Amino acid sequence: MCSNYQFPSKKKLRLLGVDPDHYDLDLKEHVYPSYHAPIIMKGADGFDLDIARFGLLPKWAKEFNFSNHTYNARTESVAEKPSFRNAWKYSKFCLIPVQEFYEPKYINGKSHWYTIKRKDDQPFTVAAIYEDAEIRDSKVRSFSMLTINSDHHPFMKQFHAPDDEKRSIIVIPEEYRNDWLNVDREHAHEYFFEMRNEFVTFPQKSPDKSQDSLF
Repeated sequence: MCSNYQFPSKKKLRLLGVDPDHYDLDLKEHVYPSYHAPIIMKGADGFDLDIARFGLLPKWAKEFNFSNHTYNARTESVAEKPSFRNAWKYSKFCLIPVQEFYEPKYINGKSHWYTIKRKDDQPFTVAAIYEDAEIRDSKVRSFSMLTINSDHHPFMKQFHAPDDEKRSIIVIPEEYRNDWLNVDREHAHEYFFEMRNEFVTFPQKSPDKSQDSLF
């Protein structure tokens, strides 16, 4: 389960086919639940960039802090869970641009934070669902990362507590990004890819929530 990550710089966002110049990206680069971050949406001609809240807020949510509990959505139950089923029903799929993300690894019974990123230091995109809601008379767009089981994945199985189920985000490769944004829920499972052998990991302290904006 991924609860914090770093989004790419403006320069690297352009490598993903989006133009960040028309958006206010004065955001903390390390994203935690309830923080705002860029997402990639289907546009009229290619990809559009938007800013949304990490942690999906269903239409019936009454408080913004609900997003502290909905930042990941399990693919096995996303269609039935009250928080996610409307977004899934209407195939509200988006992509999350990511530079690196963080997971705990247990060593000698203690949790240590590790950074996970591509070997070539390039940004990548993660499968997500989004929703639009109105809370306290404010319109808000929010999103959740989709996750799959990774108990047997050679790389991702090393993270989280020894007795916990291992979970992984879904990285959507470049050649499938447009397909993911246009797929319907009936065929979404065709894009539940396991992570390719292009990632590395190394020890990292948990990112500082008070860190200044990247831009």
